Amino acid sequence: MKYLISLIIVVFMSSSLLAQNKIAFELSFTEPQAHYAEVQMNISGVKSAHIDLKMPVWTPGSYLIREFSKNVEGFKAFDQGGKELPFEKISKNTWRISTANSGKVKVSYRIYSFEISVRTSFVDESHAFLSPTGIFMYPDGQLNEASEITINPHETWSKISTGLEKVSSKPNTFYAPNFDVLYDSPFEVGNQDIFEFVAEGVQHEVAMYGGGNYDKEILKRDMSKIVIEQTKTFGINPNKRYVFIVHNFNSGGGGLEHLNSTVLGASRNSYNTEAGLLRFLGLVSHEYFHLWNVKRLRPIALGPFNYEQENYSRNLWIAEGFTAYYQDIYTKRAGLQSPERYLMTLAASISSVENQPGNRVEALSDASFDAWIKQYRPNENSANSTISYYSKGALLALIIDLEIIHSTQSKAGLDELMKAMYDEYYTKKDRGFTDAEFKSMLEKVAGKSFDDVYRDYVNGVKTIDYNKYFGYAGFTLIDDAAKGNDAYLGAVTALKDGKIIVTNVSRQSPAWKSGLNVNDEIIAIDGSRINNVSDPRLSEVEKFISSKKPGEKIEISFSRDGIFRKTELTLVRNPNHRFRIASVPNLTQEQLAVRKRWLKL
Repeated sequence: MKYLISLIIVVFMSSSLLAQNKIAFELSFTEPQAHYAEVQMNISGVKSAHIDLKMPVWTPGSYLIREFSKNVEGFKAFDQGGKELPFEKISKNTWRISTANSGKVKVSYRIYSFEISVRTSFVDESHAFLSPTGIFMYPDGQLNEASEITINPHETWSKISTGLEKVSSKPNTFYAPNFDVLYDSPFEVGNQDIFEFVAEGVQHEVAMYGGGNYDKEILKRDMSKIVIEQTKTFGINPNKRYVFIVHNFNSGGGGLEHLNSTVLGASRNSYNTEAGLLRFLGLVSHEYFHLWNVKRLRPIALGPFNYEQENYSRNLWIAEGFTAYYQDIYTKRAGLQSPERYLMTLAASISSVENQPGNRVEALSDASFDAWIKQYRPNENSANSTISYYSKGALLALIIDLEIIHSTQSKAGLDELMKAMYDEYYTKKDRGFTDAEFKSMLEKVAGKSFDDVYRDYVNGVKTIDYNKYFGYAGFTLIDDAAKGNDAYLGAVTALKDGKIIVTNVSRQSPAWKSGLNVNDEIIAIDGSRINNVSDPRLSEVEKFISSKKPGEKIEISFSRDGIFRKTELTLVRNPNHRFRIASVPNLTQEQLAVRKRWLKL
């Protein structure tokens, strides 16, 4: 069975085929206030003396080993007569059951679910969010087996939202053609506020948990616009039904893509501001674009998956970075933000990347490969040693887009590349692409070599020549901080338990060179006591440094592990950038054409 089976096929599965399922799950919630989900798994057709059940250790789309088996309690196994079967745990995520050739095995276990994120399960008295990789075990070697999932909501809950198809003959029961689809189909169970809209022939369900000041009609209108614009790029929307599960918290964010659904985190009271609404719609745009980029068009390592270990790829800068680029492109195309606002956001993104020292240390391809040990495990030195394949990858998408448009005399752009890749590797070949295959298609669409881009910007850490690419469209990147003469220490501090503590030291800054460390307590500068924060917008350390000039020497007194120390250093000019994008005068016809094509003016 193909890894990415079309959900259209599922709709037309015959009842006779459904009756042949060998695996069925039943979930209950008898103690939701204690954060537990109870799972019962029934397996028929067991023909071996033992069967191994495994729990995935990670969830696709979030590249970190999360060890979901740590949440399993009360594992038990029974034969078809109800007699308890012996088992042993043979690895961190594997339970081996001695089946005694019983033919049918019933397994029960509980899952502790108390981690709020878009990628982990959470249960309380108000609802249950089920992230499937942390809930459902699979029989070893049987990932292609179909299953039925029956949900028994707590008595105070009445609704179930999921991308899986319902089994019409059984209440609250859903069908998964294989475990890849099951693991790609989260559940929201509770009393969520549900509304729907149709766009591009696709029925969209929006399941809102947590309340909020959202306007349903505005969201229907604006989300529809995003769907329409994204579908234009590929000429086809691969689903007949799609589900947005939205968790509204006091302060929320993040998203995780799935085959025909997504889970979004949002701030419940930010929908009624222009910035808050646009932030949410940008998240919608990002995760919806994953329908094509990642869930279908994907690097070859991203499916079929090995759920027991890391699945390495050097192309997450394409999978996530290109998606990050497109999220704002589509809100602009949909008329949800102006070209001017888009350019301001883009300039801020460039400033953020170029102000991160790790941008000159870690290559994009390495950031992708090392996502498993770095992206989701940041520490106090991450800004100095790493770069995000999201933010830097988006800038690679930008320059590739502009280069294709320029090289083809505005006949093609990144849209054409993505559609060509989708048609070739998903529609025709139904497999992931290699690094070489992506580069080959890029060069075919653009009609030129991209060896220099890969050497310098993908596999190297050379600073992007932004003005070369912006120049194609008649823009220039201006650093408004270039003429500044502010003093710079290179240490960030925060007030913790009444103490001013160093939280970050920037690579090669005066603080770095003088030996100032994260967790040092700043006591005095030049013999004057540094007090607690008096202005919440500016720490006392920053306030002191702002009164100095580059080249001045200062003495910092600090405490490290209870021992009093001093260090002397020389302040330098602030090296950070503050970019903006401006139009150049006297645009050529070629620049006008590139600009029109790029910004869809």
